[in-house]
Amino acid sequence: MQNQNNQERVRKTWKLFRNFGLDAIPIMRLRESLLQDSQLTINYLVLIISSCLIATFGLLINSAAVIIGAMIIAPLMLPLRGFSFAALEGDRILLRSSFLSIFIGTLLGIACSWLVGTVIGLPEFGEQVLARTQPNLIDLLIAVVAGGISGYAKIRPSIGDALPGTAIAVALMPPLCVVGLTLSQGELNSSWGAFLLYLTNLIGINLACLIVYVLSGYARSNELGRSLSWGVSIILIALLAAPLGISFWQLIQQAQAKESVQRILVTRPLVDREDIEVINSVIDWKTKPPRIKVVVRSIDPITPAEVEVVEGLVNNELGREFKMVFDVTPSQRIEAPRVLAQ
Repeated sequence: MQNQNNQERVRKTWKLFRNFGLDAIPIMRLRESLLQDSQLTINYLVLIISSCLIATFGLLINSAAVIIGAMIIAPLMLPLRGFSFAALEGDRILLRSSFLSIFIGTLLGIACSWLVGTVIGLPEFGEQVLARTQPNLIDLLIAVVAGGISGYAKIRPSIGDALPGTAIAVALMPPLCVVGLTLSQGELNSSWGAFLLYLTNLIGINLACLIVYVLSGYARSNELGRSLSWGVSIILIALLAAPLGISFWQLIQQAQAKESVQRILVTRPLVDREDIEVINSVIDWKTKPPRIKVVVRSIDPITPAEVEVVEGLVNNELGREFKMVFDVTPSQRIEAPRVLAQ
């Protein structure tokens, strides 16, 4: 009797959770809505081209505000949610429609940004472009969380206003534009990094939407075909984890190197150069040993002996060998003349 009461209590709790939290709209209505969102229409193509051009121009002028505007109108999130639902339910019509929209949108975004990059031909790019060429594990976590919110917003129309914020968080279009821009200048390594970020966002959103749909009760069958989407998503994320993890580790190492160089230059008795201001530091991991390029401003020249001392201290602190290179910009200290009191 007590076991029956416990089972009934658990059943009621689960039903309450389902009704309150997730299972919001009927499955057929959700399917029809997702199918409509996934259609390759003129409106979809216009939005793809418009958002791509706005994002590309924003990247070229290094304007975060312009790039955010492009994120809001980019429609790539819509067919992606349909693709997740179709893969889970084995819906071939929705799967074909959503995949075609994602594929065409991806190619169109790369092509438009490549064309703009070829016509304008900037010799170098700003930080908004460079920031999207080195994805790491944090980007994957952002994609998973934002994808979950996007899926939840779809099954709960009352919070549909959250979609623009989700689009900004994930930012599918800017990485695509970076792929096209860097391809136009022959920077293949940067193009691969940006495309990896785009894939990270796609796969993270797909997995998060799958989880939301399952928790919502939309996957009520145990067919093998419906479980394949889980396996494919998990395998793809596992494959992404290695390069993203390496990039994340390198990002941490770079931050530690910059902080270590700053502390050594200013506070260590062997150096003690208060006239030095560290602007930036970048680690080139392709060289052996890795090379730390430090950009500084200094009133007095920096000697090779001082660089050698700093290199030894940095290697001791970070626990591995680095080659130090200083890029020094001379500076002057100018003060207003003192006026003596009469």
